Amino acid sequence: MNIRIVTDSTCDLPEEIVNQQAITVVPLHINVEDKSFLDGLELTRNEFYARLPGYFPAPKTATPSPETFIQVYERLADEGAQAILSIHISETLSATVNSARIAAEQFTRVPVTVLDSSQLSLGTGFLVERAAQMSQAGKKMEEILSALQGLKKRTYVFASLRTLEYLRRSGRMNTTIARLGEILQIKPLVHMNMGKATAHRARTQKRANERLIEWLAEYAPYEKLAILHAGVQTEAEALHKQVRSYLPQSEVLIVQITPVLGAHLGIGALGLACISKE
Repeated sequence: MNIRIVTDSTCDLPEEIVNQQAITVVPLHINVEDKSFLDGLELTRNEFYARLPGYFPAPKTATPSPETFIQVYERLADEGAQAILSIHISETLSATVNSARIAAEQFTRVPVTVLDSSQLSLGTGFLVERAAQMSQAGKKMEEILSALQGLKKRTYVFASLRTLEYLRRSGRMNTTIARLGEILQIKPLVHMNMGKATAHRARTQKRANERLIEWLAEYAPYEKLAILHAGVQTEAEALHKQVRSYLPQSEVLIVQITPVLGAHLGIGALGLACISKE
């Protein structure tokens, strides 16, 4: 069966993997001042992070409409897809997966299965990549879904944020709490697994970075590992040197997160996406 894989722009998969695995990426929208951009297509990551501190009001993000997903599913059916697997950012973080579900219910030409990745960034991307690999290997939908359910339990994303300001500006955090955190110089950390996002804190950036390494050691060994960052390539490269030994036989990617995520996490976010071995 020809199963095509669809995801959204928050998956942060490098373009070469998307092209090689014939993955279809549906962009979210990022609204900056009086302009709206398609995430990952009309606004480069470097340009976005260079301009982010000066954006007032703060950038807003929006999910693709069900009609957008239907158009994508129609095109894939025209290209010969016999089934579609649509994998998206956790519904605890975005309404994107619900938009895809509405589209899947209305689309009848070929079966469409919608999966909540329970993750963000490359936590989603790793699952999408595995699904595409299995599809190209001729696996059935049931086999792919079973494999992904196992992977979800072993997939983690955790990161330190330089500031709470962007979460406050984006409306994702109470203003009073955000300002208190800034006054106390608290360094926030976020941890994501199975759709559950938990918040942690450290007193200093040094301690925040140490906490990332502690999590990394806790979930080792790994079959996939990547560095995620928002506008801090030099810091990402330094972290890469620290964690390279955790995946000695494979490449540890360094990926700058897409603007839709960066709008909420802010410049300086630094973290890891990983899949533990069984």
